[in-house]
Amino acid sequence: MTTCITCLCPGKPILRERADAVLALVATEFPKVELTFHQQCFLEHGHFAGDDATRLDALVTTANDPEVDAVWFAMGGYGSNRIAADAIAAMGDTARGKTYLGYSDAGTLLGALYRNQIGKPVHGPLAGDIKREDGDDAVRRVLRYLSGQEVALEAGLDDRPTVAFNLMTLAMLVGTDMMPDLTDHVVLVEEVAEHLYAVDRLFFHVTAHLEGVAGLRLGRVSAVPENDRPFGMDEEQIARFWCDKTDIPYLGRADIGHDAQNAIVPFGSR
Repeated sequence: MTTCITCLCPGKPILRERADAVLALVATEFPKVELTFHQQCFLEHGHFAGDDATRLDALVTTANDPEVDAVWFAMGGYGSNRIAADAIAAMGDTARGKTYLGYSDAGTLLGALYRNQIGKPVHGPLAGDIKREDGDDAVRRVLRYLSGQEVALEAGLDDRPTVAFNLMTLAMLVGTDMMPDLTDHVVLVEEVAEHLYAVDRLFFHVTAHLEGVAGLRLGRVSAVPENDRPFGMDEEQIARFWCDKTDIPYLGRADIGHDAQNAIVPFGSR
């Protein structure tokens, strides 16, 4: 049986050469996958892959298309929050049967979908990650998962419900009408390209909104810019500090991050 997957860009566009590399891999190794990049993915409207109305229409139309089995977010980059609430409101019953997979800024949509019990939100590599070192393997992992093959998930998952977010994305999501109830969940977070003082600030905000969670696990914090003076704590010390301060159990490290090793984490219980 063929699995039909559509790639969308709710934030920034994907370069055509990256999409072509993914399509070539599919053609060579996944004969039972029909993968399509929506034309919206290649539009440019300032920072965005098309204006808000265009990106919204692409998401809603694809989510409500009975021929599409899964939505794979091709790129991150700021923008999904601008269309998320309107998209959720326009999704019908067909949208509830799909898998939605991505990470980074796409986490806003994953969180909103999870809150509204629409489909199966999954944290996992983007199509655009094919550009990274060992990116082919990240793409293969997603294609196997979406086509129903056996794939290793993040190794630390247990029987507790789990979610995974970019830290900045989660910080913008908490306190909004799109934030899901994470009571008794294990929350995995990762970050990229933020100063350590900014990571500390994000933890200050996020942990204040995570009362009742089962615990927090820290993924990779990568590409940290050098500040004019050392912050004095590393990322794990920061996470432990704010977890201790807010009585959130710190549960150790997680295998997620802005890299090709970024593990797959289905939202909810296994």
